[in-house]
Amino acid sequence: MTSPLKSAEWLVQHLNDANLRVLDCRYALSDPLLGRIAYLEGHVPGAIYADLETDLSGPVQEDGAGGRHPLPDPETLADWLGSVGVGNDSVVVCYADHAAGGDFYASRAWWLLRWLGHREVYVLNGGWPAYVRASGPVTTAEPAHAPVIFTPEVQHDMVADAQDVQNRAGNTLLIDSRAPDRYSGATEPIDRKAGHIPGAVNRPFTGALNPDGTYRDADGLRTHLNTDNAPTIAYCGSGVSATPNLLARELAGMPLGPQNRLYPGSWSDWISDDSREIATGEQP
Repeated sequence: MTSPLKSAEWLVQHLNDANLRVLDCRYALSDPLLGRIAYLEGHVPGAIYADLETDLSGPVQEDGAGGRHPLPDPETLADWLGSVGVGNDSVVVCYADHAAGGDFYASRAWWLLRWLGHREVYVLNGGWPAYVRASGPVTTAEPAHAPVIFTPEVQHDMVADAQDVQNRAGNTLLIDSRAPDRYSGATEPIDRKAGHIPGAVNRPFTGALNPDGTYRDADGLRTHLNTDNAPTIAYCGSGVSATPNLLARELAGMPLGPQNRLYPGSWSDWISDDSREIATGEQP
């Protein structure tokens, strides 16, 4: 199985490849303009800015169904990718910054392209800081890649919805990827209800990463996930910060698909229906 990661050194060596496309996914929920400002101040040459809200998410529904960052319409996402020069033959590398906003915005983009059936998409291991450490060239010039056609082949088996979560088989492990205090319900800084989905286990996405934002080795990831070969559904607050755990499972040998799914609406979708039960407290 091909690794979903590329090193900063690899990226530096391949910057001039004609079929390379780089997505700058830097963002911060606390400051939605932070990523775009950082991009304008300097980015990987040829990189396209991918905004979480406008490019990597669909419109939020008034009743909250679908969560705070619903999946974009596949054709809309494919049209945007094609408009910025990403085609079906492109090698795509996504990066963000764990020190400013979080690396999970890159894994969100990675997951979305895989959802559209694109295999040649990777996350830059260590993100922007790793690229800077590798002395990669930096530019403020925005690219002008020629538009192309991106034809999606949606992988429906990568996705679980609320009904799938409710009716999951007994051996399916539900992974809550948020911080322990949000899982327990001790605090909830974003959503209107605190707690977790009943039966979920807590595996904070940060456990998949080393202090420098690179991913742990396969043994470290297996220890973090502690899932063996059980099928899993991962969720977080809105389907963004769960994606490092999905990538971690792939690194540990379980590729995206029916055994390694995302609940995109996540907690913010779950609580949009007041009839759904919630749990609080530490995990058993």
